[in-house]
This record gives sequence, structure tokens and C-alpha cells, in this order.
Amino acid sequence: MKQTIQAMVNQHGQVTLLEDVKLTASCRAFVLISDEFVEGKNEPALLAQHALAKEWLNPEEDKAWAYLQPAK
Repeated sequence: MKQTIQAMVNQHGQVTLLEDVKLTASCRAFVLISDEFVEGKNEPALLAQHALAKEWLNPEEDKAWAYLQPAK
């Protein structure tokens, strides 16, 4: 299962999740550090993120864009 979760990373590298996460088992996670966040500026995109993820993160969407993936 793919999830996108908003988090903040402080200057010491400590990660604080800004949303509750429910998992059935331990899993691998990737952290993307972005210095582009400005309080208030990105809020419309963040508010739309959950709704858009439902549309984008599904098997049908993966199939539709599979031709853009590098050959294995």
C-alpha cells in the first residue's frame, strides 16, 4: 500500500509526522526533504493531496503510465 504523509524534519534530522499513520506491520519508508515549503503558501496543494492521491495511487493509474517506466 502506498501512502503519502506530511511530516516536518527539524535541523537535527528528527522527523515528526503531521498525520496519524495506521499500519498492520512494519514497512519501509522514504523521506523527501523539500526546502520549498512556506507556511500558508502551499496549503491549497496540501489540502488537495489526499483527494488527488485517491485518484493517482491506484493500479489502473499505474497501468496507464506504465509505458513511461524504464524497462527492467
